[in-house]
Amino acid sequence: MTGGAGGAIERENLDTAADATRVVEPGGLPWAAMAVLIASDIGKDIAGEPLLRGVSFKLERRDRMTLSGRNGAGKTTLLRMLAGQASVDQGELVLAKGAKVALHDQRPPRERTLTLRDYVLSGAQELVAIEQELASLEQAMAGGAHDDATMNRYAQAQARLEHAGGYRWRDRALATLHGLGFADGDLDRSLETFSGGELTRGSLARVLAGDPDLLLLDEPTNHLDIGSLEWLEQHLVSLDAAIVLVAHDRWFLEAVGTAVLELEAGRGRFFDGPWHAWRKEKAARELALGRAIDRQEAEIARLERFVTRFRAGTRARQAQSRAKKLSKIDRVQRGAADGAGLSFAFKPPERSGRVVFELEDGRIEAGGKRLLEHAELWLERGEHVSLVGPNGAGKTTLIDTLAGRRELPVGKLRTGHNVKLGYLSQHSDELETGTARTVIEATQHLTRLTPNRARALLGHFLFSGEDAEKPLDGLSGGERRRLSLAILVHSGANVLILDEPTNHLDLESREALEEALSAFEGSLLLVSHDRALLDAVGSRTVAVEDQTLHSYVGGWPEYVRVREERAAGNAAADRARSQAGGRSGGEFGRSKARGNGAGPVPAKPRGGSAASGEKVRPESRAQRQLEREIETAEAALKVIEDELADPAAWSDPERTADSTARHQAAKLELEGLYARWERIAN
Repeated sequence: MTGGAGGAIERENLDTAADATRVVEPGGLPWAAMAVLIASDIGKDIAGEPLLRGVSFKLERRDRMTLSGRNGAGKTTLLRMLAGQASVDQGELVLAKGAKVALHDQRPPRERTLTLRDYVLSGAQELVAIEQELASLEQAMAGGAHDDATMNRYAQAQARLEHAGGYRWRDRALATLHGLGFADGDLDRSLETFSGGELTRGSLARVLAGDPDLLLLDEPTNHLDIGSLEWLEQHLVSLDAAIVLVAHDRWFLEAVGTAVLELEAGRGRFFDGPWHAWRKEKAARELALGRAIDRQEAEIARLERFVTRFRAGTRARQAQSRAKKLSKIDRVQRGAADGAGLSFAFKPPERSGRVVFELEDGRIEAGGKRLLEHAELWLERGEHVSLVGPNGAGKTTLIDTLAGRRELPVGKLRTGHNVKLGYLSQHSDELETGTARTVIEATQHLTRLTPNRARALLGHFLFSGEDAEKPLDGLSGGERRRLSLAILVHSGANVLILDEPTNHLDLESREALEEALSAFEGSLLLVSHDRALLDAVGSRTVAVEDQTLHSYVGGWPEYVRVREERAAGNAAADRARSQAGGRSGGEFGRSKARGNGAGPVPAKPRGGSAASGEKVRPESRAQRQLEREIETAEAALKVIEDELADPAAWSDPERTADSTARHQAAKLELEGLYARWERIAN
């Protein structure tokens, strides 16, 4: 195979790679009811030390098991054991005969001279072999070979090919590339022209293209924008395969997973159920464990007091008996995951002006390419605004401009009074401090703290003791992110601009960041693909659409609702236009651009500007009422358009006239509401 990430292998020949792996005959994958994989009490040692012990589970087709555990718990190692790339030191893995296993990890492709198209299709060489086998068998049957063996081989090969999409499997594979954010123009580009993140997405497409029976995914959500994440969720749920995956995106885990394997202190605990149910069960278990530890510690303290008090004297024999009992107690231990976690809070910020940023008619460019045109954006004191859009749409360039790291080519950008900005870049560029070489040196340089106070700050971000002396150039992605957060928290900023702040953070750290940002009293502009964070933190959503900005009242769930309503309305209108065949004079199904779904609020400040010193008016009660009426009117219009999308609506002249009249009246009502809204808003 072409090496690196996206590897796919047939496990029926892997007995030499992993002595504890057996292959059994399932009666013909992929259609047998028998399990794809059974792990029985498997274990693994690293450098002579136990990493995994007693891990057991069973996977059938359409089971999707997520792995939970802190960094270093053995999640990636377990995936490689299942793929046959690491040995099984104890126990047994039983894999169905003929099962194709595909592993996607973060290693880039080794071969860079291939085009993206050829690289992805190279992950399905066995499908090419099946096509060749079918052609050979057809030729044999045309020559008179109709024995049972030939017919059975033909039926099995044909069934396998049909499972992968039949002879159109190449189209299906290339559609996967589109789902992961690639355009048609990317297909014939050489791999060496793509960025590291793009190569990771390409390797994921390669794995998915091969129609595996067991799909192993290590951080598949990395480098995906929200649109690609949503596509991947739907695709994985639809696959007729067993899946094991590692991810830190909580929405993704909840949408995809059907079971959880928890790796803690070298042991595996299997939970059959969705992610949220496992979290609830784990919290109850940890609460019970904490109570058990407290009870045991109280009993130990009581016995120790008795032994100390009566070691000599008339009750010495009883004291010796209790000392013996004390020595035999099997002490309840907390797991490795019960250690100190990330915990911090932002300082109460100084009060800024009412308007923090105000961008008018802005143009955003990068590398000579125009990304945004006529962009309008405002951020008010205390607002938490989410900035969303596909990869490459200009989000990072825009916030770099707002933060003063780039010039604004066209337009006006005003900054409010007493704005103290804290900026967190996507790749922690703010840590480049010149002379600083270690974590503690960088912290002192960027915060001006004394060594003791710098160490106290770092302790909250899991840099205790010798960890504070780690060299900067040896830090992992997660460590760099935690260090950037430590410096940001100390800054006392009243306005935060954060670009993908959850990158490289584990689940516990993401939740700590979410809690801290939710409690932050200052202003926040957040760029993130972590939908759980957007849901918890954002109070307004600004979306990059059609090379400009649109502002939506409400957080992530409200934005998703509007987006889905708009998409449904557009689809209904398209169907109606195609079915009506122009009978409505081209007017049918058309509405104002802002009238699809609830529609975006114009990206324009409500009231005066920061530059003029005028106060910005909050939304009036009448304006909010009008927005609700607009939503109702748009929903009513959509119902009528859905009715008209039915061909039966045009079969009766009276019904056609009535529906057309109601459609026209609903449009006029909606346009009147828009006109009233614009008068109030302006």
